[in-house]
Amino acid sequence: MSDTHPHAPVLATEADCPLRPFPIASAPPSEVGLEDVRAAAERLRGIAHRTPVLTSRALDEMVGARVLLKCENFQRVGAFKFRGAYNALASLSDDERSRGVLAYSSGNHAQGIALAGRLLGVRTLIVMPSDAPTLKLEATRGYLGPTGEVVVYEREQITREALGAELAEREGLTVVAPYDHPAVIAGQGTAALELFEQAGEMGEGVPESLYVCVGGGGLLSGSAIVAKGVNPSCRVVGVEPEAGADAKASFETGRLHTVASPDTIADGARTPYLGRWTFPLITRHTDAIETVTDRELIEMMRLCFERLKIVIEPSGVLGLAGLVKHARGAALGGAGTIGVIVSGGNVGLARFARLTSE
Repeated sequence: MSDTHPHAPVLATEADCPLRPFPIASAPPSEVGLEDVRAAAERLRGIAHRTPVLTSRALDEMVGARVLLKCENFQRVGAFKFRGAYNALASLSDDERSRGVLAYSSGNHAQGIALAGRLLGVRTLIVMPSDAPTLKLEATRGYLGPTGEVVVYEREQITREALGAELAEREGLTVVAPYDHPAVIAGQGTAALELFEQAGEMGEGVPESLYVCVGGGGLLSGSAIVAKGVNPSCRVVGVEPEAGADAKASFETGRLHTVASPDTIADGARTPYLGRWTFPLITRHTDAIETVTDRELIEMMRLCFERLKIVIEPSGVLGLAGLVKHARGAALGGAGTIGVIVSGGNVGLARFARLTSE
């Protein structure tokens, strides 16, 4: 990355990011490129679902452009996270597979690692917060193989990174982070790769804009790599909860910002900061990061249910909410085709009903 880039990351200080466990450099420790995403797609072929792309005339009229929704709520484990989890475990050395892996997650990455471990015969130890949605805790336990285990922790007492590092060192496990891992990033990027392929198959042309949710940045990093690799002029926009706008602040200032336990219904995006891989990759390949409120997320959950007849979790509609918010503030006529990654649908019936009826 050139030092003249307007958003080039610089070294953050401990005072800037008290939770930061690593230095931020101007480039990721190892590059992740389009060829890595294509290799991940080959590993996932026949394993991950090629999820559908849905359209809605009502949504097109609301936005003023053709919108393609890549519906990862139909992916295995109900979210895009299975892609990165499986690619990461399938990329392990024989020695790493024999020792097993550790992952930490509020739910979707945990489920992805649990299922991938079961499919590949790899021992998995999953660290999850006690306040993770019950649906995701129970689903993770259900996906585990015979040697898998879930360890529950209290957010107020220890960070998942600290607990994960302690357990991994004690038991000799390889840590597969939920977003800040090159194989995870490459795996997540396959969702966007499929979207661009499917857009062509549908006769829609190459998407000229792409809206993607951002928590820790794994999906956004991988998706942006694909978008810029396939269509360099594609405008890539990340969208995060307004209550946890660390990625937006980091992107716009070039310094890593952090936020602890943001108060948002988007539990899948309650990450404290971007990572040593994702921050530089997002800086390089993304055009903007926007924020939306919880109220706007609920509105999109309701829209998806009423118009497309699909159930989406709060984090899953971040990209769509960002697009609709942008469209309301600016005329998008002539914007061409716009792609949106709908990242997941893991929300319990009672919670979905309560949120959408508010």
